[in-house]
Amino acid sequence: MIRLSYDEIIVRIQEKSSLSQSELSSKVNAKMAQLAGLVSREGAAHIVASELGIKLVDQLSGRLQIKNILNGMRDVETVGKVFQVFDERQFSTNGREGKVASLQVADETGGIRVVLWNEQAENVKGVSVGDVVKVKGAYVRERNGLKELHMNDRSVLIVNPPGETVDVQVPVYPQQQQRTTAVRKKLSELSESDAMAEVLGTIVQVFDIKFFEICPTCGKRARQSQPDSSFVCNDHGATAKPSYSYVLNTVIDDGTETMRLVLFRRMVERLLSKNEQEMLAYRSQPDSFQQVKNDLLGTFVKAVARVNKNELFDRLELVAQEIHEASPGEEITRLNDELAAKEVAASASTKTDTAISE
Repeated sequence: MIRLSYDEIIVRIQEKSSLSQSELSSKVNAKMAQLAGLVSREGAAHIVASELGIKLVDQLSGRLQIKNILNGMRDVETVGKVFQVFDERQFSTNGREGKVASLQVADETGGIRVVLWNEQAENVKGVSVGDVVKVKGAYVRERNGLKELHMNDRSVLIVNPPGETVDVQVPVYPQQQQRTTAVRKKLSELSESDAMAEVLGTIVQVFDIKFFEICPTCGKRARQSQPDSSFVCNDHGATAKPSYSYVLNTVIDDGTETMRLVLFRRMVERLLSKNEQEMLAYRSQPDSFQQVKNDLLGTFVKAVARVNKNELFDRLELVAQEIHEASPGEEITRLNDELAAKEVAASASTKTDTAISE
């Protein structure tokens, strides 16, 4: 079943109408009030689109730009440039063994994670950052609020297919880690229309780390069916011994605004420079994490983050996709370089205007 988030619905309506975001929000709120308690915000947005005669989904399968890939799609084909490669790893669950690897790819419209299971996982050995890949026969799943393309034994991965090009740059992060391109913005400049942004700020508040059960096969959230019973994954069934992931909530301040910055598993490990085993030790000794919280306060960080609207609290929040401790000296140099470039451009413009007037 194909599912659209509220933000995806609004973007598609805006693409096919002249309505502003505020006008659409008013229409959705009015429809929710009219059908009080009968529809969700997403449902109301669907109704608004229908009343405007707008078809939200034009293509259900076949070749798609990444921005048009939707939760629930199957048999998806897309082309993207690789900007990160996660090597194959082994897993074992309920007596079954398997392999999994993944890629981060992007095209001119967005980025997405491609997850390769079992025999497909071996294909990452022939993939490098900067390669163009064609994915065929994949299906879409959601994890931690992000869409992913999953490849099984019927899927096909073609590396550098003839005639295929993707016009996006592959930026380099420290230690050769790769990230998606994102525009640097101040927190006060962020809006619901922003999908990704690069932000800079100081950590001013740190909450307790939270642990939760996940499926040892796919890494998705596993729920306990009943007290003292096994945990269940929607895709892989029950497991008596789930794995664990973790989330850390922080608040950053950049001088213009404060905003919650959420870090899941790998981002926590990256910021704290700790491995999975070290992090899981805090699950049995939660008090020992207090010193880590204290040490994080005042840390100056740079993050590439997904911008989310928290409907419950009616506020924007950030979910880190990349994060590292920032250097004040480097940022000052960058700002000085930008100022110098603007002064040169302004001077050149003045000379041009003078020459024209003469």
